[in-house]
Amino acid sequence: MNIWKKTFTKIYPGVSKEIVWQILTDINHWPKWHGDLDDCKLEGTFAVGNYFMLKPKGMRPVKIVLTDIQEGCSFTDCTTFFGARMYDTHAMEITTEGLRITNTLMVTGPLKWLWVKLVAQHVADTIEEETEALISLARKQS
Repeated sequence: MNIWKKTFTKIYPGVSKEIVWQILTDINHWPKWHGDLDDCKLEGTFAVGNYFMLKPKGMRPVKIVLTDIQEGCSFTDCTTFFGARMYDTHAMEITTEGLRITNTLMVTGPLKWLWVKLVAQHVADTIEEETEALISLARKQS
């Protein structure tokens, strides 16, 4: 299967994995550090199968389903578009240099080219900026 994939990874020294995980999984508060969101609302608990409604600024809300959670380490969510799916994996790993944050975005399906152009490329282009904002918030909460 043909997959479009973009990955951002960076090591942040002196950052608490627990605090970063707490901020990442507190989906209702993503607009505090996610500059391009109007709203984000998790339906139910942070568990596989549950979903959140994410409303980017100037756009309609989208439903995003939690598809995999490795407690304290990573989670993947999936947005279903007509003819494509976009998966976003947020992962953390403690290294000797600091906390490695990795974000991997993948789009699959026959209309992936369309959704990469309309949505995924923009998301990929903002991952570094959003990750820096996440880490900045985590450092303030330490």
